[in-house]
Amino acid sequence: MELSKYSGDLSTIDYLSFLVIDIAGNMRSVSLPRSYVSDKVLKNGIGFDASNFGYAQVHKSDMVAVPDLSTGFVEEKDGFRTLHAFCDVMTTDGEPFAQYPRAIAKKAVEHLRKSGVGDEAKMLVELEFYVFDDVRYSTTVDHSYYFVESEEGIGPDYEDAPRFGLSKGYHRLGPDGKYDLLRNRAVQVMEAAGIPVKYHHHEVGAAQLEIELNFIGLAGAGDAVVLAKWILKSCADELGLNVTFMPKPMYKIAGNGMHVHQFIEKGGKSVFPGEGLYGLSETGLSYTAGLLEHALSGSLLAWSNPSTNSYRRLVPGYEAPVSATFAQASRAAAVRIPGYLKKGEARIEFRTGDATANTYYFLAAMLLAGLDGVRRKLDPVKKGFNTDKETPKNTFPTGLFHVLAGLRKDKEYLLPVFPQDLIDSWIELKKKEAEYVYNAPVPQEYELYF
Repeated sequence: MELSKYSGDLSTIDYLSFLVIDIAGNMRSVSLPRSYVSDKVLKNGIGFDASNFGYAQVHKSDMVAVPDLSTGFVEEKDGFRTLHAFCDVMTTDGEPFAQYPRAIAKKAVEHLRKSGVGDEAKMLVELEFYVFDDVRYSTTVDHSYYFVESEEGIGPDYEDAPRFGLSKGYHRLGPDGKYDLLRNRAVQVMEAAGIPVKYHHHEVGAAQLEIELNFIGLAGAGDAVVLAKWILKSCADELGLNVTFMPKPMYKIAGNGMHVHQFIEKGGKSVFPGEGLYGLSETGLSYTAGLLEHALSGSLLAWSNPSTNSYRRLVPGYEAPVSATFAQASRAAAVRIPGYLKKGEARIEFRTGDATANTYYFLAAMLLAGLDGVRRKLDPVKKGFNTDKETPKNTFPTGLFHVLAGLRKDKEYLLPVFPQDLIDSWIELKKKEAEYVYNAPVPQEYELYF
């Protein structure tokens, strides 16, 4: 896979690909030959059926995608040069579509600026994922199964392969780690496309890897994560491999999170460092309290952990936080304050979320939850959040139905940015997913009850 930043010269391009984000947070594309691309098309965009993207009903589904060429990057593949560009989505009345993920992210930043708390929210996103040499799965009325294999010692074809154990992979390198080439290629392509990368490494699980991006403004971070996931899957496909960001793809092995380091910037300076607990300012502490309060209600988790599989990961014993707690240097806490930072550099890391989220909605909801804590001057110590110990009163909801119920009750902090129609659509979409999964028996139930 070969990508490069767009130089501004359309004459060298064979196709212009309009990238539109669906309600789940995935990229979709329609491509125009260069002969059709004109100043009018670039300004006014092209129409599409938004009902197939999960937003609109069939009887009111016409929307317009307008390319944002500032996000453009060029892909060279099979002898063609394709310019990809993220799009903004407008209604047929010429207004920004309020439910569109990129619009939500931008509006969240506008809300931050209007609040007076800061000018920008900076986000550093960690991408954890598993790599499998083979994957198969099937579900019908008469059977249900999944099967995965990795040459790092998972599956019958690799029973005799040298292995380091299912949970001893952290920072392994070759020849024990088998996927260095994938990580190196993916990071090289990401940087060529303009995505800043901090580092990459092997994670705890066998066949589990991580690529950590660098700090980006909230709206740009949404684009970067969506693009990075696509690049990873594309590079894996070229190597005959399979990548998954599922929170819990295997039983009794570490899950995949999508941790987000963050701080609010005002006048070019973070407002989170201070003289309070763990080196945080009053603003940083109140922001943390807002995150944890709305996560505890389930409302924030409905955006950060919006899949049934999310709650296979959020169980004790795997460094996945199960309680609304914060602490310094603790990877068991839902919010970690990194202990290796110098005085005046304090930031927070929300460790609960995963990559089944629509990243734009997740980051926006997280910012709004934190700002609600700042507005209300919440004290995380008085609320009992300042511990990395699990306590019954602070335990997160344990399933998708529970967090959706929490979103129905606890949504006021979202309404300055999230339209009620979007919240209703999200609940309905995720309710259907939960019913599909929870209505089906699983092999473990056969073992226990047949």
